[in-house]
Amino acid sequence: MHKYFRAIGYSGPFKARDTYNLIEDVLDKAEHRSYITDPLDEDSMLAELRLDFGNGYGICAVGVFDEENEFNCESLFPYFVSESVSSLEQVSVEERIEGHTYAGVVDDLSVGTTLIFRLINTVEFLKYGAPQMRPIPGTSVCLSGLCIGGTVMLPILKTEEEIEDTREKDIARRNLMNMARSGDEDAMKNLTMQDMDMYAVIMDKLQEDDIYTLVDSTFMPTGVECDLYSILGEIQRCVWTKNPVTEEEVWILTIMCGDLLFKVCINDRDLYGEPAAGRRFKGIVWMQGVVNFPEDNSPAGSTFEDF
Repeated sequence: MHKYFRAIGYSGPFKARDTYNLIEDVLDKAEHRSYITDPLDEDSMLAELRLDFGNGYGICAVGVFDEENEFNCESLFPYFVSESVSSLEQVSVEERIEGHTYAGVVDDLSVGTTLIFRLINTVEFLKYGAPQMRPIPGTSVCLSGLCIGGTVMLPILKTEEEIEDTREKDIARRNLMNMARSGDEDAMKNLTMQDMDMYAVIMDKLQEDDIYTLVDSTFMPTGVECDLYSILGEIQRCVWTKNPVTEEEVWILTIMCGDLLFKVCINDRDLYGEPAAGRRFKGIVWMQGVVNFPEDNSPAGSTFEDF
């Protein structure tokens, strides 16, 4: 995911020497440091080091310290952390093919799909000791995304009556989805019929109207990577900042997709249009997230330890 470094202000091409220098910077200057005994090798220490540039974004290095205290970096990636809770649904975590890389999975009714994201706080998950591939009770997740190409669009003009009607329909649909998830066959049939009716209406209106005048927001998986999503949502807030190392301009956008609230970080060079609250944002984002674990009832007991 080296191409997503440009989202946090590193737009230049990456070379092997650049990667080495970044790893050295993270080792020397990281403010967040978490350690745990490597679950694959008891003689080694798994480390998660984060170098923060402000406004929640920075560089994370995950690797192993061996017996001679040499750091072997297994994963170096840009991260963006949001402080806002996006979902209160139970989260499952599973290990990916790469060593010590984990993905979070959450079924959130606000987007109507299974949402997969790159887990940022890996060591905290391992310390908590929850089993993989099982929902963890009492969790919540703060979602964020990195984007390397986005467009600002004008909003759809709606009356107060239309906004209230849409809100009521969304609530009714979420209730149906919740019933369908519990096994209600009638709810499943109703959802299927609603989708078919909506498809017919949209296809009919597309003969004269543009798709973006009909669809207010979208949140869909895209590409071969399971944590990449094509999004279209309303901008709630936008903050301009600057990478203190490269001095490249970066935008922090708070996006509302349906009822899902999360933040997106994008380089000013990759953003087409002028962002403002009330306008819409369209782009493909690499979804990341921090899982908030319950403070008590930890399966592994009181094993939290940050250095």
